[in-house]
Amino acid sequence: MDIKLIITLLIALAIIGGLAFYAGRLLFRLRKQEQQRLDNIQQRIARITQSIQTISMAVEQQQCNLSEGCIRLCNLLAGLPIANPPNYAELYPSVHELHNKVANLPTHDARKLLTPSERRGQDMQREEDEVLLESKILLEVGHLKLFTV
Repeated sequence: MDIKLIITLLIALAIIGGLAFYAGRLLFRLRKQEQQRLDNIQQRIARITQSIQTISMAVEQQQCNLSEGCIRLCNLLAGLPIANPPNYAELYPSVHELHNKVANLPTHDARKLLTPSERRGQDMQREEDEVLLESKILLEVGHLKLFTV
């Protein structure tokens, strides 16, 4: 065999070996990144689940008013990063009903721009909605305080 051919083959093998090593490193890093992404999702799910349970207990123990609790719970349920989530509006209809009634009410600076009578009217409507749904919401948060994914 010709020496030039042997040298060319050795160089080709070195290049192929180097590329294979580099591809292996990239694959390892990709798997590591994917595992980190999955771990982050699991941590996020755990934090959201804990928040749902805590807020549910606070609502049940009347440490958090119904409207605020329902808004927070619905937002947390909607923010769960899971594939094919159940229809939480069907599972917890009263929580979602109150959320839908109060979620668009003005808050903070927008509320300050309302006249006192407009604020009173909204407060009365919100309180009336809370009274009508309270018993059903309390049943639902009883289930939500044990919430798991």
